[in-house]
Amino acid sequence: MSKIFITGSTDGIGFLAAKQLLKEGHEVHLHARNDKRASDLRQKLEKEAPVLTADLSDINQIRRLARELNDFGPYDAIIHNAGVISVPSEVIFTVNVLAPYLLTKLVEKPERLVYLSSSLHRGGNAFESELNLQEVNYSDSKLYLTTLMRVFAQKNPELYINAVDPGWVPTKMGGSSAPDDLKKGYETQVWLATGQDREVLVSGKYFYHKKQQIPNSLIDNEAFQERLLAVCEAYSRE
Repeated sequence: MSKIFITGSTDGIGFLAAKQLLKEGHEVHLHARNDKRASDLRQKLEKEAPVLTADLSDINQIRRLARELNDFGPYDAIIHNAGVISVPSEVIFTVNVLAPYLLTKLVEKPERLVYLSSSLHRGGNAFESELNLQEVNYSDSKLYLTTLMRVFAQKNPELYINAVDPGWVPTKMGGSSAPDDLKKGYETQVWLATGQDREVLVSGKYFYHKKQQIPNSLIDNEAFQERLLAVCEAYSRE
């Protein structure tokens, strides 16, 4: 059985993935934004599991979470599931991009890393020189995150590092009328974190419902990759 940490696991895709992994007998550590949400999460769980708290819009709390993960670890897989959409641009960038960047950089790397992308990353814009945090939207953030996935995979060829597009699913973020299959969304996260199929033992790939898809070609633009890494490094300095 595997030891897995999932960010943003109080509801939606993250919670359902955690619930499925616990049902399968894995050791799962969950994440909540604050103590109140952590308490509510524990009430919903059928099995007891550790819940770590950190507001991923706060750099200091991200760093504290990284230290705690290293104390609890090592992990076999980490699912970077947390994401926000209807918030100020700076928060979108910090939660959707900077938090997974820092946690990947600071936490002892597991064998598998899974990043929650979106089909909307295809409409994201690659900034040319300096990044204006006031103009980052959700699509941009998912393009940046998918690019980071590709870079991390290139830099760590011994690991399995991939991204998931769960589809437009009926969660709090997606809305109740979203047409995609929620079960296939979280099952793909679970599959990438624990599966042993030949199709899952790959790296640097972008998946939708357990099938590889072709992502935005910008994620392979080396100049953009370098600019993005430099920006993440600059904004994450203590």
